[in-house]
Amino acid sequence: MTVMRAEWPRLRCRFINSKPVGRWSEFILSEWELEACGWEDFHPHTETNFVLEGELHIQSEGKTVILKPGDAARVNSGQLGRYWAPVYARMVTTYGPNPEGAESHSFRYFEI
Repeated sequence: MTVMRAEWPRLRCRFINSKPVGRWSEFILSEWELEACGWEDFHPHTETNFVLEGELHIQSEGKTVILKPGDAARVNSGQLGRYWAPVYARMVTTYGPNPEGAESHSFRYFEI
């Protein structure tokens, strides 16, 4: 996995079957690692996270869930999602589909 952005050193990812750019009609699969950090973004597609290791917190639509290995949660399309790992989390994520081609936005990274 590679660092998502140079200014976000504790957030790493790899897109497995495709990058989430433009329109797509299938699901996009990715893997993520967070080390004492988090981010938030608004996305036009659904996003489902399945935790493999550690503990992941997700906040969306006024609700917060805490996921442990084997747990999954979805952020619905058209919503802001906030994700963080107080210590460490590794997860597999599915996006989409995104038939309209709208892009995610309002990215904010933070360290814990």
